[in-house]
Order: sequence, then C-alpha cells, then structure tokens
Amino acid sequence: MTTVVDQILKHVFDACQGDKSGSVADYIPELADVTPDGFGIALATSDGYVYQVGDTAVPFTIQSISKPFTYGLALADRGEIAVAQKIDIEPSGEPFNEISLDPITERPRNPMINAGAITSASLVAGPSPEARFERIRRAYSRYAGRELTFNTAVYESEARTGNRNRAIGYMLRSFDIIESDPDAAVDLYFRQCSIDVTAADLAMMAATMANNGSNPRTRERALAPALVERVLSVMTTCGMYDGAGDWVARVGMPAKSGVGGGVLAVLPGQMGIAVYSPRLDQHGNSVRGVAACRELSKKLELHFLHVTRAARSAIRGKYTVGEAPSRKRRGDVEQAALAQFGARARVYELHGDLLFSGAETAVREIGNLDEELDALVIDVRGVDEVSEIARTMFDSLRSHLAARGCRASLVDPRAVMGQTTSSIDPDAVAGRVFGDLGAAIQWAEELLLDRYCVGPRQPEVIEPQQHPVLSGLTEQQYARVASVLTIRRYARGEVVVESGQPAAGLFLVLAGQVSSTFTSPGGSRHRISTLSPGMSFGEMPLLAHTRFILDFCADTPLSVAVISVHDFESLTANAPEVKLQLLTSLATGAYMQMNTAIKSLGQFDVGR
Repeated sequence: MTTVVDQILKHVFDACQGDKSGSVADYIPELADVTPDGFGIALATSDGYVYQVGDTAVPFTIQSISKPFTYGLALADRGEIAVAQKIDIEPSGEPFNEISLDPITERPRNPMINAGAITSASLVAGPSPEARFERIRRAYSRYAGRELTFNTAVYESEARTGNRNRAIGYMLRSFDIIESDPDAAVDLYFRQCSIDVTAADLAMMAATMANNGSNPRTRERALAPALVERVLSVMTTCGMYDGAGDWVARVGMPAKSGVGGGVLAVLPGQMGIAVYSPRLDQHGNSVRGVAACRELSKKLELHFLHVTRAARSAIRGKYTVGEAPSRKRRGDVEQAALAQFGARARVYELHGDLLFSGAETAVREIGNLDEELDALVIDVRGVDEVSEIARTMFDSLRSHLAARGCRASLVDPRAVMGQTTSSIDPDAVAGRVFGDLGAAIQWAEELLLDRYCVGPRQPEVIEPQQHPVLSGLTEQQYARVASVLTIRRYARGEVVVESGQPAAGLFLVLAGQVSSTFTSPGGSRHRISTLSPGMSFGEMPLLAHTRFILDFCADTPLSVAVISVHDFESLTANAPEVKLQLLTSLATGAYMQMNTAIKSLGQFDVGR
C-alpha cells in the first residue's frame, strides 16, 4: 500500500532528479567510473521500517560517512577523555582533506575531516591491522543490521592515489597525535572507506543512531547512548565540512556526507535518512543528496530546532481520592470519613516524556500544595521516557513531602522512575510502588482512615449472623438459613469463580478480601472492585440466571459463607418470608454497591 510518506519521498525524488549539476569524485580512479546519475532516497524510522525510492539497493563505498562510526568506536575503546586529547570537536572551516592542525591545540580540529578520521582509526583497539579492520567492519554491520562487505577494487584504487592522506598521516605522527606507524593508520582509514553500503543500509545505520545506538530491527547495541550523543553533536557542527553552517540552518539534522555520493542524516528519537547520488558540489557533498534532505526537512518538519509546541506540564490529570475513590466497597462510617477527609490525599497522573521542563512544572505544582496533605499518588503509567534529572527531582520531592508528614507512592509497573522495589515501611521516604492505580488509591484511603476515622472500621472478621445480608433475619429465620450455609476457605491468589462460569450461589464474605477482575483482549487484568467482610458477590448470576462476567480471586486468605443455587431456590417454597428478607437485603446492598461503583469511576479510568 502506498502511504503519504511514500508519496512525499516520490515527490522529493522527482523534484531533485533533474538536477545534473556537480561531478563525480575523480581523485580516486575507481570512483570516477561510477554512473553519475544514480539516485535513491531511503528513510528508516526508529522502529526499523524503511521507506525508499529509486536506487536504494545500489552498492557504493561508504567513504567519509564512515567517520562518525569509527569515531564512536574509538570513543568506546579509549574513552572520551583520551580521545579528546587527540582530536578536537570544533568546526574547521576548511576543506575535508586540508593538511593542517589547529594552531593552538596542535590537534585535528574534529573527527569529520580526514586528519581527525585517520586519528580515530589509529585509536581503534586490536592486536593487528587485520583485527582492527574486522572490528570496524563488524561495528558498521551492527548499525546496518547485516554483514557489510569490503570493496577491494576501490581500496586498491584509493591506496594507489592517496598520497595526500599519507601526508596527513605523517603530519599527525610528527606531532605525536598518532603514536604508531602512520602508514598503518592511513591504510586502515582507506579500508574503512572502502566498505560497500546501499542507501537502505545507510538509512538503517542512521536510524540506529536515532534509536540511541540500538539497531531497531536486530535490537543489537551498536554504541552506548552517551557516546551516540557525543557523535551526533560533532556531526551537527562538522559533518558537512565547510558547508556545515548552511546545512544546519536549512536542514537542521546531524549529518555526514561522503564522496561516494552518500548523505546520511539523523533525527534523534525519530528516523534516519540516506540519499545516494554521486554528483558532488564544491564542498564534496552530494548535490541531489543535499537538495533532497532540504526538501524532506521542510515537508516533514524535521529541523531539530522546529518547536511543535511550547514546553508543557507533564500533568495529565489531578484529583483527590474523595473525587475518585478506590473500588474497594466500604461501610457507611469509612465512606463518611473519606468524604470528609478525601481532599487530604491527591492523585497526579503524568504522561509523555518526563524531561526537565515537564518534570519541573509538575514538581513545582505538587511541591506548592498546601500543608494539609497526607498522601500523594503519582501515576506514571503514561510516561514514556524519564531523564535522570527528572528522577532526581521527584526523589527530592518525595523527601520534601515526607518531611512534612505526607506519604507518597508511585504507580509504576514498568519501573520507569528507576525504583524496582517497594518498601512496606510506612515511614520510608521512597514510599510504596504499585502496579495499578486502584491499589495505590486504596493505600491512600487506608492511610487517611488510620488517621481520621473515629467510628468503627470495617471489621476484619465477622460471624455469619453478623453479615448484613443475614443480620435482619429473626432467630428462627437465621436458623433456617444457617442449616444450608457452607463455609469455604481460599488461599491468597486462589480463584473463587471464573468468568463464564454459571451461577454458583450467594457468597458472603466473612474474612479477608476478594477482588473482581476483568481480563482485556490483550491479556491485561484490571481490577473492578475489592470486597471485604460484610460484603457479598454472586447475587446477579444467581437472581438473573446468567453466567459470571468477571473473575473473583482471593487477595488474602479468604473465608466465605455460601448458599448454593439449589438451596436459595428452595427457599421459595420452604421459607418464602426468609427469601423475601434476603432479597430486600440484597437489593439494598446492590444500591450501595452501585453508588460506590459510580463514585469510583472518578476520572473514568476504567483500567485502574
């Protein structure tokens, strides 16, 4: 199926194809023989999908596009400090093959010009020249997601005519930038430039950079994220040689060109772009490659300084537990306490990437809440990426709140905030970590009830005759029901009733807790309600003669009293006044349960 992206690529391809200006590189004889009008554009997304048009499968040598990848390998082998002692990272303003060093530092000005690239090659670790080249080839292959091959003909052609690069190598040796044989370093550089790629390969290599150094198809790590940041920074300012300023202004992406006709551009976090067209301009950049990237940047709004919207808060929603209570059914006394004090516990739902700006506004708002706050729930299920500074800011916020007597918890099933364990110590500053919002809100409610509920709390254990469904019966009526009651016990985690099961009787909770849950088509399990002593379930299938639509599972060791379907139906003939009283109690309880359920919808987050 042709997509909008395919159509845009084809439009850009057609718009640039007629430009026949520029000429192929002729200082390397083998490159002078290529077809000058080959042209292909490839765009690879950060999840590995490749859009392409034109000659994207035509192999050509990578040439200077190899420089950022070897620089990354040198950084990984030697470390940033050691490499910085050999290569600067400033734009040169000179042609890529200039025989010069910075007059002050006496180092190559950056790794994207030949002097810096030859130095990068000399820093690649390995016991022999062959081993070092194989490490380079394997590294490039990890970026591309396939095994790349060596073009012997181009290498030999470049080795025969590369005297200018040899001069650069000896200059580097004379200044002790290269500390070993300069011929070996220059030869390794010739070899890395002679690896064959296609435009589709380069797009995937760029997408790997965009994906923080991890190949989006193979998931193989090519470079550490911190080093990717370093390499892309240098590509931004130096990748297009003495045309870098115009490139940044008009295209606005880290990029690298090569005299083989390739151009590679990276939009971090989003995509990689590659263009193949051998005709070069006066800077040694592909004419149609630069033009195509300009058009794509404009049409797809890819400039890295293009702001789609002002920085905004990461807060998606905020409410109190009084406004959106948990789905645990509670008695009148507890409900009254939560209605009075529910504003002292708040929930903040965050979303998007939690970087400095979004984190700052959220932390500032939460930190400026009034002093009358006892519990805070921070829900980060909607957060994608979290920066280290954001984690630090939220850790500090929780410490600040703890000092004020406010307990904070996270809803963070994927541990995006970096907290992989949950403390059960109520005084721990780190607080609790929950996998779902409902459990966190219930935790906040329990904290409020422990502090402010002055009436009788929901009992932990009751006798059958104390259950609200049975407590209205006379002694004689209760004796009739007690004769058909069965006491059942379940272990924590044990399923009591499964969805789809026919009516199984009336279940009266005597001790422990049981939750009703719903499993979505995707396999996620969502809690609907939590029942405690004095509550019941199973009445709807029992009365309507339908099947269960929810699963019921014991959250703790559970005891229930059960009236079977047969015994309940038999009351119609044998004790109609008892059944009428039970139905009255069940109707009253059903109304209260519906009222609680409507309140618990709160922000309509049915997937809590």
